[in-house]
Amino acid sequence: MISDNQEALRLQLEAIILEHRDLDDVIEELSLNPFVNQMQLSRLKKRKLQLKDQIERIKSNLIPDLNA
Repeated sequence: MISDNQEALRLQLEAIILEHRDLDDVIEELSLNPFVNQMQLSRLKKRKLQLKDQIERIKSNLIPDLNA
């Protein structure tokens, strides 16, 4: 049985994964432009790393405890 908290985490995880993929596409597109704003690109990459950390944290929280 999935708790409400687990379901909320799963929905949050899906949203973050989608944002992460979207950022990946934007970063790739901007990288092709030789006149890209490097500061903007750097901020997007930093945000993408933050999302990756959140994804890993949520995935870890979704794994059931073995001692339970």
